[in-house]
Amino acid sequence: QVQLVESGGGLVQPGGSLRLSCVASGSIFAINPMGWYRQAPGKQRELVASITSGASTNYVDSVKGRFTISRDNAKNTVYLQMISLKPEDTAVYYCYANIRRGPAYAWYGYWGQGTQVTVSS
Repeated sequence: QVQLVESGGGLVQPGGSLRLSCVASGSIFAINPMGWYRQAPGKQRELVASITSGASTNYVDSVKGRFTISRDNAKNTVYLQMISLKPEDTAVYYCYANIRRGPAYAWYGYWGQGTQVTVSS
């Protein structure tokens, strides 16, 4: 079994900061990539940022310069540092990881349960 558990969401004022964390646990041989998606009410889920095991990163244009994704491979953990938050960043943020459980296993995508981020005054 593999689980992804997120933490760090909450309510913050515009211009504020939050740091999201996601820990993958269970039978894990390799993870590549890890990332964060978000879904606002009435909108489709979108990729916010992703990071490979070699630390190559990718961001959606709307968060470039404000969000930073990082990972600790030894801890199977991915982080999303968010600064200068805007009301339009309000959404449920989901952790995603593409995981291989062993050499004989195929790669499979796993999702966390989601954490709410609300940016409001």
